[in-house]
Amino acid sequence: LSLSLSFCRYFQHVAGADGQIDAEELQRCLTESGMAAYPRPGGQFSIETCRLMINMLDRDMSGTMGFEEFRELWNVLSFWKNAFQTYDTDRSGTVEAGELAMAIRSFGYNLSPAAVATLVRRYSRHRTGQIQFDDFIACSVRLRLLSEGFRRRDTMGQGFASLYYDDFISLAMSS
Repeated sequence: LSLSLSFCRYFQHVAGADGQIDAEELQRCLTESGMAAYPRPGGQFSIETCRLMINMLDRDMSGTMGFEEFRELWNVLSFWKNAFQTYDTDRSGTVEAGELAMAIRSFGYNLSPAAVATLVRRYSRHRTGQIQFDDFIACSVRLRLLSEGFRRRDTMGQGFASLYYDDFISLAMSS
């Protein structure tokens, strides 16, 4: 889908009368549009990944997404999908630690090998060290949410933030 009139109509069709989409509607929308279809047609994002995507852009804290939020999500998903396809150098449909590190660097993050290893352990299934597309998107969303939250608290821009326990829990649980 392009960001044209048909894109807007498609969103309105999925959203219905309230003009908002929830996680289930987002899942259906991204599946039907083909956005979730890598490396296989018919792929879909998990409900949890869809909730994370909504949370990433849910400025009014409604638990749903309007058209402008959806347009922004579509753009960032297109960027992340392109990165996944670019760094899946062996065309396995997964990214491994080295490929993930390169993708993350292309997003502007400079993570240590230990931090990348933590991400691989968290997002690879069955301890294979391979991260599938859905998990890559979930990782990218969380990385963005946590980084944005950290930057807001790192007032000096020095890579250090002090936070209260409640603030930490809010930051971690909202990502």
